[in-house]
Amino acid sequence: MILPRLAMATVYNRSIMTATTAAERSAPSAGDVQASRPLDRTAWRALLAAACGWLFDGYETYALILVGAAAIRELVPPDQLVQLPLYFGGLVAVTLVGWATGGLVGGVLTDYLGRRRMLMLAVLCYAVFTGMSALAHTYWMLLIFRFLTGLGLGGEFCPGAALVSELWPPARRGRAAGALASAFGFGSLLAAGLWFLVGTVGDGSWRYLFVIGILPALVVFWMRRGVADPVVWVATDRRRQAARQAARAGRSLSEEERRLTRFTVLDLFASGELRRRTLLLLMMALSTIVGYWAVSTWIPQYATQVATRAGFGADGWGARAGLVYSAGGIVGYLALGFMADAWGRKPSIAFFFAGSLVVGAAPFLVSTNLPVFLAVVALNGFFTTGQFAWLAMYPPEVYPTAVRGTGTAVVFNSARYVAALGPLAAGWLVESVGGIARAAVMMSAIYLLGLIVTPFAAPETRGRPLPD
Repeated sequence: MILPRLAMATVYNRSIMTATTAAERSAPSAGDVQASRPLDRTAWRALLAAACGWLFDGYETYALILVGAAAIRELVPPDQLVQLPLYFGGLVAVTLVGWATGGLVGGVLTDYLGRRRMLMLAVLCYAVFTGMSALAHTYWMLLIFRFLTGLGLGGEFCPGAALVSELWPPARRGRAAGALASAFGFGSLLAAGLWFLVGTVGDGSWRYLFVIGILPALVVFWMRRGVADPVVWVATDRRRQAARQAARAGRSLSEEERRLTRFTVLDLFASGELRRRTLLLLMMALSTIVGYWAVSTWIPQYATQVATRAGFGADGWGARAGLVYSAGGIVGYLALGFMADAWGRKPSIAFFFAGSLVVGAAPFLVSTNLPVFLAVVALNGFFTTGQFAWLAMYPPEVYPTAVRGTGTAVVFNSARYVAALGPLAAGWLVESVGGIARAAVMMSAIYLLGLIVTPFAAPETRGRPLPD
């Protein structure tokens, strides 16, 4: 009896050792984990956490677009209001610079600190400084708060996108990214709806929208307990720590270990293939971001002009146009996610670039017909805002786990530095060429860049596991 038991124990122990060794050799690759991963509560919690952050990102961003002019009229001397487009462009530009800076730093920290921790820090940052924006008593004070708010806005994007991409199965990842991006649209819709309600309260009503932006801080308490970092990032972080210990001990490192000990931004550009992907994706991001900020952000202001010429008066029409535009964007986000899972990433992205090229300036070509104007605004939102879903979907799918946050951040947020010039250039064009319509037609040509570059970008990733 003893011998059979010993034999059975030996076989059992060997099987455990073999399984453990195999797990350590491959533990856990992003592809293996995602290929076998069911759509469970963890994935849904990750989507909900990231969506909560993006909801208030959209709210806060569109709140500025809606109330920027009202804030400037209160904070700037009356004799300088003739330059309101430039002042407005300055608010948007400094927010984008803060967004880009926070996004780059946040993306790098996402790879080092973890997806969950960085998400919480970013949400806290923009919640605090959005609330501070309501206390601004000068234009320059508001500019400073807008920059600090932008740091949090940018820092939130990459951890949210990484969480969703690493926890959702490949067959549904596009739809998850589309749903995540749509939260930004719902936030914009919320801002437009609230501005429609409080915008006529009186002087200082713009401050109420910024006060409401404090609420996301409450979500952090739930994130702390309800969300965990993906297994693939935890495993990569352990390998990174082990490689650092080996380097400190003076042991010869393998190529993978050298890559893990290298600063993520440097590692991103050390590989010729990753460098090429990054540069091409960056050009696509420029098309998306510059087009939106330089063209579509003028829609609420132009809506008041159309309504006035049509004899309806200006009150409330900027908010109404914002609601219609945001609703179109939500449909666009979701549509791009479903199309990307059905058609593929690159054909779907190219379709949205082509649509944006056609309808980008269309709202500004309508002068007095309000129903036609609002219909075109909805179509504009579908394409120009809906296309942002590719930034949450495609970059995380083409970068390895160790640099996923950094790569996504470099693509999305480097483009924002250039995009910050877009509102300033558009504001200058509005004054120079004689109105928003002509400036919009000129600036919307940027979508042609994305349409040309998309076929040559990173490989098609539909249905494929994430690179490890």
